[in-house]
Amino acid sequence: MRSVGLLRAVFAATVAIAAMTQGRMAHADVFGAESFMLDNGMQVVVIPNHRVPIVSHMVWYKVGSADEQPGKAGIAHFLEHLMFKGTPTYPAGEITDLVARNGGQQNAFTSYDYTAYYQNVAADRLPKMMELEADRMRNLILSEEDVRVERDVVLEERRMRVDSRPASIMSERLDAALWVTNRYGTPVIGWEEEIQALNRDDAFDFYRRWYAPKSAILVVAGDITAKQLRPLAEATYGKIEPVESVTSRERSTFLPQAADVRVTMTDPRVQQPRWSRTYIAPSVNVGELQDTYALQVLSEILGGGSTSRLYQALVVEQTIAASAGAFYLDDAVSWGRFVVSVSPSPGVDVGALEEAVDAELATLVAEGLSDDEVERAKTRLQAEVIYAKDSPTSAARTVGALLAVGMTLDEIEAWPERVSDVSTEQVNAAARALLTEAPTGTGVLLPEGGV
Repeated sequence: MRSVGLLRAVFAATVAIAAMTQGRMAHADVFGAESFMLDNGMQVVVIPNHRVPIVSHMVWYKVGSADEQPGKAGIAHFLEHLMFKGTPTYPAGEITDLVARNGGQQNAFTSYDYTAYYQNVAADRLPKMMELEADRMRNLILSEEDVRVERDVVLEERRMRVDSRPASIMSERLDAALWVTNRYGTPVIGWEEEIQALNRDDAFDFYRRWYAPKSAILVVAGDITAKQLRPLAEATYGKIEPVESVTSRERSTFLPQAADVRVTMTDPRVQQPRWSRTYIAPSVNVGELQDTYALQVLSEILGGGSTSRLYQALVVEQTIAASAGAFYLDDAVSWGRFVVSVSPSPGVDVGALEEAVDAELATLVAEGLSDDEVERAKTRLQAEVIYAKDSPTSAARTVGALLAVGMTLDEIEAWPERVSDVSTEQVNAAARALLTEAPTGTGVLLPEGGV
């Protein structure tokens, strides 16, 4: 995922704009998004941005790898690949050619909790993009050869992105041990053995179960208004017959007992040792919502760049680390994750670096954070603004992902204001709970013969 949470990006964009206007923003001014429902149950969201005549057109399905049936790991990602194979109206290859002929860019991605497809095009080409995307929502065709070829592509992708990368292998092992019964312990791309067994029936079963209007969200950001978008949406997606589809997400919210879950891996391909610790943390759906505001601020203070506590202590002052950081991911249907990661300086023992990290975290728990640190963290968030609103693609991706995990537009708009109001006491309380009570998994990656 990202180095910062999507909600942090929303907060950063909002506080920066608010500072420029020297006043508190109304909720609707973050993205100015509007939403309406089609008769078949599909939600439509428009985010106007009239700076340039382009739009980002995204369809989000509220399904990801964590929704897969046991034994079918990787089917969500596999179907993402197969969705480009074509329909009776747009045969194999035609979708890609059509987008290219219209000067657009397209892609898709799968996560634990959602799958999305998008095209970035000139505003006047939007109707054609909506037509083709609506068509493949229910009219996908697949041959046995299509499935065989694309399965081989996915297996090769796994070999390139996982099997050839020691850090990815270690991450898989650590997640599997840490998450226990939660499906977040299964990699999004799937396990090789289960990918090899996926077939055409599996793909169509998953497609028919999840790819339907009630399970989808259309987000269009850019040079368009809700008044302009509504008739286009009704003429394309609105013509899809309402069908029964899954509307609830089955997720384990089981929180395992805190234990010393640890994965140590050595590999001759490793050039730079790494150490990381993942804490199972509250998300926007599980745990105390108030804690998520505080943990955003904590992640900035602890590891949000070269002025952060960990970087200053380990890289600048003690010179025992080559890098140090932290990030917090709260956009999840089940639990979120808070990650601390460091790499040792040449010749520094990873065990000694781990002791130094633990010492810094213990000091934070014992002494707490100051009001000044909390305020400076908020200032840094302003300086690190990700101008989500200024980029149609970033805006559509931010809003779409949060809606797909169950947030509402009102909650998205209200989030920045609530984060700006978080107190030092709340940050300290959330830090103590996370660092002393949360289940954790520690990963250590070493070269052969390790140090």
